[in-house]
Amino acid sequence: MGAQIAAHLANANVQPILFELAAEGKDKNANVKKAIDGLAKLEPSPLATKAALAQIIPANYDEHLGLLAECDLVIEAISERMDWKKALFEKVAPHIAPGAIFASNTSGLSITEMSKTLPAALRKRFCGIHFFNPPRYMRLVELVPTPDTDPAILDQLETFLTTTLGKGVIRAKDTPNFIANRVGVFSMLAAMHHTQRLNLGFDEVDALTGPAIGRAKSATYRTADVVGLDTMAHVVKTMGDTLPADPWAAFYRAPEWLAQLIAKGALGQKTKAGVYTKKGKDILVLDVGKKDYRASAGTMAEEVQAILKDKNPGDQLAKLRASSNPQAQFLWAIFRDLFHYSAVHLAEIAGSARDVDLAIRWGFGWSRGPFELWQAAGWKRVAEWITEDIAAGKAMASVALPKWVSERDGVHTPEGSYSAETGKLVPRPALPVYARQLFPETVLGEKQADRGTTVFEDDGVRMWHQGDRIAIVSFKSKMHSLGEEVLKGLNRAIDEAEKNFDALVIWHEAPFAVGANLKSALEALKAGKLEDFEKMVALFQQTSQRLKYSLVPTVAAVEGMALGGGAEFVMHSQRVVAALESYVGLVEVGVGLLPAGGGLKEFAGRAQAWAKGGDATAEIQRVFKMVAMAEVSKSAENAREMGFLKPSDVVVFHPAELLHVAKAEARAMAASGVRPPLAPAQVAVLGDTGAATLKMLLVNMKEGGFISDHDYDISSRIAEILTGGPIEPGSLVDEKWLLDLERRHFVELGGTEKTQQRIEHMLKTGKPLRN
Repeated sequence: MGAQIAAHLANANVQPILFELAAEGKDKNANVKKAIDGLAKLEPSPLATKAALAQIIPANYDEHLGLLAECDLVIEAISERMDWKKALFEKVAPHIAPGAIFASNTSGLSITEMSKTLPAALRKRFCGIHFFNPPRYMRLVELVPTPDTDPAILDQLETFLTTTLGKGVIRAKDTPNFIANRVGVFSMLAAMHHTQRLNLGFDEVDALTGPAIGRAKSATYRTADVVGLDTMAHVVKTMGDTLPADPWAAFYRAPEWLAQLIAKGALGQKTKAGVYTKKGKDILVLDVGKKDYRASAGTMAEEVQAILKDKNPGDQLAKLRASSNPQAQFLWAIFRDLFHYSAVHLAEIAGSARDVDLAIRWGFGWSRGPFELWQAAGWKRVAEWITEDIAAGKAMASVALPKWVSERDGVHTPEGSYSAETGKLVPRPALPVYARQLFPETVLGEKQADRGTTVFEDDGVRMWHQGDRIAIVSFKSKMHSLGEEVLKGLNRAIDEAEKNFDALVIWHEAPFAVGANLKSALEALKAGKLEDFEKMVALFQQTSQRLKYSLVPTVAAVEGMALGGGAEFVMHSQRVVAALESYVGLVEVGVGLLPAGGGLKEFAGRAQAWAKGGDATAEIQRVFKMVAMAEVSKSAENAREMGFLKPSDVVVFHPAELLHVAKAEARAMAASGVRPPLAPAQVAVLGDTGAATLKMLLVNMKEGGFISDHDYDISSRIAEILTGGPIEPGSLVDEKWLLDLERRHFVELGGTEKTQQRIEHMLKTGKPLRN
């Protein structure tokens, strides 16, 4: 975990020093070097780019404690044992600089108890800083003060974590397991309890507790495997040891099957066996009754599927509660216990209901937190059901719902969220850093940010502004696919921006854009309307070129997937501001097509600029392989390495700051009088000799059976476009020449039966067909 935190700091260009125990032998840094090398092997990768690895400075406790004096922030992230942590604190405390912040990354041990080991002066600069795993991807960080912690350092840390590392910060109280693990792990333990009570299979429960109810794909038992069954057992033990008087203390025990798996060394994903394991290509799941693995085939009952399709949360819960189906009973029971538990412990663990809901969303990947779910389903009615179940002995009979529950109609309002500790509504944090989040993530019932003034809105886009002469255009299509309506709307938006605004920003929630509207394209192809198909491509190229040569600055604010045509819009925008988690790629070969919105044209030109010694062959070969293999960037910084982003483009770590930074870039460009070039540059292409060289790379793959004849045809056409077609090497061509090549090959491929089969297969299955 410490190595992964270091990796994410390196992603953000904050140089980390990573400490490990000194190794035996000559190289005392052998242990830490092994930890750093291991980062390159992890999936999903903790590294935004491989280059970040070199930014981590290796160190050990025997030789390098003096380096701590150079650090502004020191984070301890060793194993979850209080005695080990205290011993380490005594060792490092004398070396920490007088103004530095010291923090523990514990997942649930008492921060106040730890601090007792520290000198009085350092206690003021000590707190908990709990990253969730994996720290690059999980949004949540819990900040946990002690009674001695200086509030100013918490503000400093919250600002740093938010903007520099892109985190969602929640201030937690120093209670066992803090907020997210306290509620989230309880939810998992409740699920385990009711799994056994209702005799359900682990795979059956995972089918019930994943996306079907708005939770992560890993659901319950797969999550335990991913976290590590030993880690899970430790967190449970922490709750059992520190919360003996809790009404739900009986839940805070590791089930017998969990202890048995741990004893065998089956710790989950890291040991390739836990609740689940693989035998060849088959996924097996533990059968508790047989004490052995069986084929995993857990499914959801049709009755339960029908209930969960109901869009009304209140009706959903009512039907689950009324049903005699064991799966329905299970779902009602885990929701009821979650609501009951969260209400009883709210005052103890969190400053407000908002903190609980956002902590669970960001830390466990739920679409809604427990209080949001309860409020959406009808606060008072659900409270009555819980009270009835308590009276009937179905819920925890020893503790009633708190009095405040019956006095309210919910916990989230436009004025703020309810604090059970103070009995008041608490507004959002007011730190200056949050002014950068123009549209922060909100909870159900909270006041929504003003969506600005509409300039125009049609079927494809909405163009709007916030009164500052920066126009914003947002795509309205599903997954922001780029159909005719979006293309025409974007052209109209550019017209409006050139007349009445200083700049134009493309922004909407993720994904940025998933490429062309394949359904419309297939309909035209199946009907034999190749002219309509070509017109669509021509409109796409026109739109890309207008983004590039607009008379006002165009800025693409990118988050999530920017695939196919989405990647081409990224490449043509005059400036890009991308969230770190942006995945950019020209993936058209997956549907039997090739990039034709100007992407290959752009790469042909960029390769010349990247070329060393004037020979672009190596760069064209790199791009060719990338496009032919439909490679997608692993991050925005990786997209820069691949060539999708320019050196001047900007990467931000917090997606909610994306629009703020994009508008600032657009405003600066407009203020400095940035204008597009008067005439498109000509490109010296590699010609037919270069195309032949690229095609030779395909011959062995085809003869070896690695690619089909159709793959060969598609890639050969890509090679021709990147090298300028059948002309002399070194010939100068303009952008129109390359766009014409793109369009011709794209339309010809669209007319083939195999490409149409690929498009149809993708639309039906979401997976590529290799025919």
